[in-house]
Order: sequence, then structure tokens, then C-alpha cells
Amino acid sequence: MTSDINLGQVVMLKGGANNPATKPALTDELVASVNRKAIEVHELLSQAVAEFGAGNITFANSFGAEDMVLTDIILNHQANGDKLGIEIFSLDTGRLPVETYDLMAAVESRYNTRLKVFFPKADTVETYVNSHGINAFYESIELRKACCHMRKVEPLQRALNGKKAWITGMRAEQSATRVNLPVREFDSGNQLEKFNPLSDWSEKEVWAYIRLHEVPYNKLHDQFYPSIGCAPCTRAVAMGEDIRAGRWWWEDPTSKECGLHVKK
Repeated sequence: MTSDINLGQVVMLKGGANNPATKPALTDELVASVNRKAIEVHELLSQAVAEFGAGNITFANSFGAEDMVLTDIILNHQANGDKLGIEIFSLDTGRLPVETYDLMAAVESRYNTRLKVFFPKADTVETYVNSHGINAFYESIELRKACCHMRKVEPLQRALNGKKAWITGMRAEQSATRVNLPVREFDSGNQLEKFNPLSDWSEKEVWAYIRLHEVPYNKLHDQFYPSIGCAPCTRAVAMGEDIRAGRWWWEDPTSKECGLHVKK
């Protein structure tokens, strides 16, 4: 119930906060690893386009650091100078941080593109809020999952409708629910192929790529937000804390997923 949750943890750190994780030392070894892996990702995605067709494969961009790496590779790969022609879409839940909206605008400007955005159904949100309250997701796991379903899962299903494959920015080391994450798998829930090109990337490699290619990113990352979702369900984490600890921090870490990537 709400009384058991320390909502005081939902605090924005001051703008001057400086997260060292976003600025790794660019050693020769790290740069070489990142460059090699970036080429491998580009090759994987090129093969996926060849297999399924550009119009049949789409990338779900939630504007986290990992997704910005993939955005840059898809739209402006430095090594090849070519675009892959993969559709990019995003889910606007209606409760995103302002920094995320700022990044969406920056992406469209930087890459001269227009993002495809899906929203939750207004009548479903109205019914939920009028029945349970504006912040009902704090009250139980069931209500939290219901909120995630209407704001994320259902719009995702519309976004994937008619597609043969989709791409995510998930990494294996992000959480206990993503261990042994394959680069390619069949998504039985959505009945299509799923690619996780950054599965074996480390957080340091993600940030090295962003720094090397001056990729725009969500400024909340500098304020110790390694994983960013809806504003009410995201908080900053302490140094050394698990990178997914700031998402639904009141729940068991072994089950903290919104439903987008739950296997059936």
C-alpha cells in the first residue's frame, strides 16, 4: 500500500550533479572495443533489414542511453556513413520527465528526422484515473502493472502491428530479469522476431560510444538516473547501487518489468 512506500525518494537532484559513469576514461582498449561492437551492431541490423525488409522492422526508442547509441547507429553510423532505413518509434506515456521530451526534440533536430510516437488510449487512462486515482500505481503491483499496460504495453502492440521484427536497447547486465539476454530471440508475446543488439555491451561501452560520437542524451543521466521511465516511477540511484534500482524501487527487483519485455 502507499503507506509502505517512501515516496520521498522521488527527488530530482540539482542540475549541478555530476555522474562519473557518464564520462568514462576513453582508453585505447575501450575505444577499440566500442568501435568493434558498433560495426557488429551495424552488420547485425543490416542483415535484419535484408531478411525482413526495412518496412517490416522497427526500433522501440525509449531515449535511454542505450537507445541513443542505436539511434545514432541506425540514422548516422559514423563508420559507414549510411542510414539503415529502419523505422524508429517511441511510446509517450503522458508522464515522461521534461528532459525526455527535450531529448526527443533534440533527436529530431540532430538527425533531421520525425519520430513516430504512440500514445495510450485517452478513454482507458481516464477510466483508470477516475476509478483508482492519479497515482494508484503506488498502491499495489497489480495497479502498477495495469498502469504500465495501458500506457506502454497496449501502445506497443499497436506499434508492432504488421511488423515482422523489432529492435530494443536492452542489455544483459541491466537487471536480474535480463540475464543471458540473447542478441536475437522470438518474441512469443508479440509473435515476431526480436533483436537486442547491445545485449553484451557494458554501461561503460555505451557511454564511451556516446562521448566518442557526441550523441545527444537525457540530461537526467548526469544526475544519477541510469534508467529512466515515467517520472513518478523513476528516481536517482546512489553510487554503486544497481542501475535499475531507481525504477519501481518499492518492488522486488526480480520482477521489475513494465510488461514490454516479459516472456510468455
